[in-house]
Amino acid sequence: MISWPLVILFGDSITQFAFEANGWGSALSSKLVRKCDVLNRGLSGYNTRWAKYILPKLITSAQAENTVALTIFFGANDCSLQDENPQQHVPLEEYTDNLKTMIHYLKSVGITPDKIILITPPPLHEASWEKQCILKGCKLNRHNNITGEYAKACTQVAQEYGADVVDLWNLMQEGSQDYTVYLSDGLHLSDEGNQFVESKLWPILEEKVGTLPFILPYWNDVDNENPESCLFSNTTKTED
Repeated sequence: MISWPLVILFGDSITQFAFEANGWGSALSSKLVRKCDVLNRGLSGYNTRWAKYILPKLITSAQAENTVALTIFFGANDCSLQDENPQQHVPLEEYTDNLKTMIHYLKSVGITPDKIILITPPPLHEASWEKQCILKGCKLNRHNNITGEYAKACTQVAQEYGADVVDLWNLMQEGSQDYTVYLSDGLHLSDEGNQFVESKLWPILEEKVGTLPFILPYWNDVDNENPESCLFSNTTKTED
């Protein structure tokens, strides 16, 4: 069997939607075609309380051997207000512990912190998200400043364990820029937001997988006189 290395995207709806048109996940998959399989393991509406139980069922030690990078992208649901959204809310301290638990599990199966990329929740635009909440018959159930506290905790966990981190909450608001262009509804990503995530994530990911070979020879290098031997001779070439 020909085995493709794995890049696994683990997160909530922002990850689940990453393979939609113009999504950040599909952009990464396109860049890594013939080098890695990019697996989307996004779970819309999920938080770290549930994710820490699911992760061992998604990634076994056998699968971990072929995993070259993994993103953990939770927090947008965890930071929900307890009074308004108790189903998804996870207290800040527990959120922090849950991220650590997931990293410990990954280490136990051989996915070291240098292969892990944590991604913080993006900023929340309260006025836009409040409209969505009202349409669903509820009150505003998140605040941007609280989202920022979860983003800070995520960053601190990454630093503690030596993992990479993409701090979307700060990056999208850097220089007091209008971050609303990155959001489609105040919470989820717009096309511009997807492009932004991909642009910040790719340089980190490229360092981890950039030297991986092109799987199977470039078509013009296949020897028509002896194709079978040529195809499996480990010859690689970067496609023009």
